[in-house]
Amino acid sequence: MINKLSNRVYIIIALIASVVVLDQITKFIVKKLMNLRDSIGIIGDFFQFTYIENPGMAFGLQMENKILFTILSIGAAIVVFIYLYRMRNEKMMLVIALSFIMGGAIGNLIDRLFYGRVVDFLDFEFFDISIPEFNFLFIDFPGFELTRWPIFNLADTSVSIGMIIITWMIFFVKDKQTTESTA
Repeated sequence: MINKLSNRVYIIIALIASVVVLDQITKFIVKKLMNLRDSIGIIGDFFQFTYIENPGMAFGLQMENKILFTILSIGAAIVVFIYLYRMRNEKMMLVIALSFIMGGAIGNLIDRLFYGRVVDFLDFEFFDISIPEFNFLFIDFPGFELTRWPIFNLADTSVSIGMIIITWMIFFVKDKQTTESTA
């Protein structure tokens, strides 16, 4: 049991460290080789490296109080760490998902703490989103338009992969207790 637990702890540490190191190395390379707002086409307009620095939240959302946002980011990282610690004996896929989320959170937190902004560079043209204005139950909704996917980085990707795994587990992975109680 102890050996199995220590192996899980090593896996958790290795995953978190891998995400943080890869994230920071790619951001360092982008900062050294590119000028701010430069783009390099990788696959035409579909995929480019575009170097931006994001002072706001995920996907370029702005927040006026950067100190408050940094404190909230640290708080969120602590909550994920505590949850990861409590769930370390759970299904391995959950542990992996939480490790990806933790690694991504730390990667972006490093940027925020040391530079005050996060380096983003992965620029994809997936699809356009257009939701027209509408009224529902006497409430006016202004509509929304997105003509290019927001630029992101490996830390954001890691968090997204972790959330996709958790969502998949919620909807498609049956709990042993639930399966045993229905049998």
